Amino acid sequence: MTLPLMPKATAVWLIEKTALTFTQVAEFCGMHPLEVQAIADGEVAQGIVGYDPVANHQVTAEDIARAEKNPEARLTVLSEKNPVTRRSKGARYTPVAKRNDRPDAIAFVLRNYPQLSEVQVIKLLGTTKETIAKVRDRQHWNSANIKPRDPVILGLCSQTDLNAMVATANERLVRDGQHVPAPPPPSVDEEAA
Repeated sequence: MTLPLMPKATAVWLIEKTALTFTQVAEFCGMHPLEVQAIADGEVAQGIVGYDPVANHQVTAEDIARAEKNPEARLTVLSEKNPVTRRSKGARYTPVAKRNDRPDAIAFVLRNYPQLSEVQVIKLLGTTKETIAKVRDRQHWNSANIKPRDPVILGLCSQTDLNAMVATANERLVRDGQHVPAPPPPSVDEEAA
């Protein structure tokens, strides 16, 4: 069962504003009934401001009213309509120590995933069109030392993000009636792991 955001603050609000039993509040907030009772007695959670679960769309007022009438009824946390799965906006920050690895990652992605668009590579690795073009054309200032290396192993992106980008690109190719390239063979680093 999913728990509400900020369970103790939610419990404080439910104790102060509703007529729910300690057991109902405890089960909704994922706490022990004795802890809820201690909050009600003022022994625990002093100074915690109550967090309104109704205003924050975690439970409906009707569900609370129903549970107040029946001590056996239980509250349920509403599921999020748009759960946050990953970053959607803004530039991806790359630590200074890993910035020199970015051209290696770009070379790896260009070689192994040619179906990815420039925009997808930019979002995935937090780079620029100019850098991608320089790596592709071997005009990068350090092109003699660039060795294609997996961006996941370098820590520049997660495997989940890479897989999602590749799946999106493959869907675009299928939709356009083009050939989807075969996935790259496992590298020596992956076989050793």
